Amino acid sequence: MDLLFRLRAIPGLQVVENAELSHYTRFGIGGPARILADASTEPALNLALAALHQSPNQRYMVIGGGTNLVASDEGFPGVILRYTAPSIEVDGTMLHVAAGAALQDLVDVSISWGLRGLETMTGIPGWVGGAVYGNAGAYGHSIDQRIERVRFFDGAAVQEIGNAECQFRYRESIFKRNKHWIVILASLRMDRAEPAELQATADRILKIRNEKYPPSMRCAGSIFKNLLLGEILEPARSQVPPQVVREGKVPSAYFLELAGAKGMARGDVRVADYHANLIYNAGGGRAREVRELIQELKRRVLDRFGLELEEEVQYVE
Repeated sequence: MDLLFRLRAIPGLQVVENAELSHYTRFGIGGPARILADASTEPALNLALAALHQSPNQRYMVIGGGTNLVASDEGFPGVILRYTAPSIEVDGTMLHVAAGAALQDLVDVSISWGLRGLETMTGIPGWVGGAVYGNAGAYGHSIDQRIERVRFFDGAAVQEIGNAECQFRYRESIFKRNKHWIVILASLRMDRAEPAELQATADRILKIRNEKYPPSMRCAGSIFKNLLLGEILEPARSQVPPQVVREGKVPSAYFLELAGAKGMARGDVRVADYHANLIYNAGGGRAREVRELIQELKRRVLDRFGLELEEEVQYVE
């Protein structure tokens, strides 16, 4: 039976052919995916995966909100699958949130219920599944500090693991190292606080974030991970002034700026002239130009400091 026909027959699964990935990524870059399938329920997700597994030669990839994705100019020759369930359940100081919920919605709900722990993540785009996958965070806090359990599909069955088993590190998790695993739901333990206090913190941070990353800017936020000071070898480490170090990390922007990154460009893809770790699409940018610029920035930092920068962005190709 034709895969497209089987996918269209699944309740709760919305299927689009030749979906331009530029419409589903924050960079606004990417050619057409042969099929885009959005599963709004867990049963729909399970049935879609079963249909894909019954087509062993069919390529597919699971994505979230597209915040940190660089999609190929040629698009994707298979199925792009998204789990779009947006539910957020409040149970005392626990939050149970589906992977398809927008991270900002989760932040807003936590603030309105007087639950402390996520307010510093206000303004971070994307969905909760991606936030768990990449251990998103800001201003000294990351989502792993609140996660108790994660429900996910491991390619064969639905599993549930605790925080320690998620193997969270800075911008890392076990899910990032097992890309075929699909986050379904996360349970977070919060603390009580006054909503007004939490909102004031969020408002202050959002103002700073919007000045750095305007909501209309077609970008993925910071392109490269920051570096852990303890993992930087001499002589590069001796070149880092103490005031640059933040919570044991050295911003990649520090090394990028010294390497002359600000204002660099490849076509319509540019490095911001005010932030060396921010690449954006100024209009008609192409994935090829993003990758060329990233490789040039990595080369410059490696040549000058002997440091290997690691992208936060993921590639769809």
